[in-house]
Amino acid sequence: MIPPSFDYHAPKSVGEAVSLLGSLGSDAKLLAGGHSLLPMMKLRFAQPAHLIDINRIPELRGICEDGPDVVIGAMTVENELIRSALLQSKVPLLAEAPRLIADPQVRNRGTIGGDIAHGDPANDHPALALALDATFVLEGPKGRRSVKADDFFLGTYATALADDEIMVAIRVPAFAAGTGWAYEKLKRKTGDWATAGAAVVLRMSAGTVTHARIGLTNVGPTALRATGAEDALLGKPLSDASINAAADAAMAICDPAEDLRGDVEYKTAMAGQMLKRAIRAAAARCA
Repeated sequence: MIPPSFDYHAPKSVGEAVSLLGSLGSDAKLLAGGHSLLPMMKLRFAQPAHLIDINRIPELRGICEDGPDVVIGAMTVENELIRSALLQSKVPLLAEAPRLIADPQVRNRGTIGGDIAHGDPANDHPALALALDATFVLEGPKGRRSVKADDFFLGTYATALADDEIMVAIRVPAFAAGTGWAYEKLKRKTGDWATAGAAVVLRMSAGTVTHARIGLTNVGPTALRATGAEDALLGKPLSDASINAAADAAMAICDPAEDLRGDVEYKTAMAGQMLKRAIRAAAARCA
């Protein structure tokens, strides 16, 4: 289908884009990679009167270090994450996981900020952000503010991003020495969303888990931070028993929607299996 008519705007700065959002109000939508918004417009599920294309704002792109953090511009595309030597060195999970997102064509256009701001629990970056203890930098008419990933995802397609705000950047702490990491994702075919996925960041000392953060993909109304699963690992030697306990704790918080990818029981079980795989893979990288 062809989307309904709309007015097109192409601001050259974040300030100009924020001003447009303020003046146009709820009739306006931001256009980043477009992989979520444009199909919704073609199906008439979304009918904005104005599209604000933020692709021409250079300050929204790029990857750099800022003190202990790596800062990623919200309009940085997935393939740039994959190719980034800085991410490969400092936050390798963010360089590897995008290889599991969609396909090469989508990764050449889809942006990390768009993936997060859309608030879709099936998207991959929300769970990754939870595991990475990421912070999102948002800019609106009152200036900039920072929101932790733990506080950002409110429900399906609902986030802490206000209607008159733009996601500017994602800040991620660089990995400490000896950090292990993994993202395991079950999907039916290349390009599909996850049936279930698990992101793990892990550190160990003398065989004991000293740090664990876990995010789950597409098994709830939002990406889920599995704190119970983290607690099942922390302060204990990594063993089959502790890994099974973490998987059980993760499955206990799952509330997936039944669809063509599986029923509730199957998706929940697969979340447990993906988490077991991710824990073992992350532990193997701890050094």
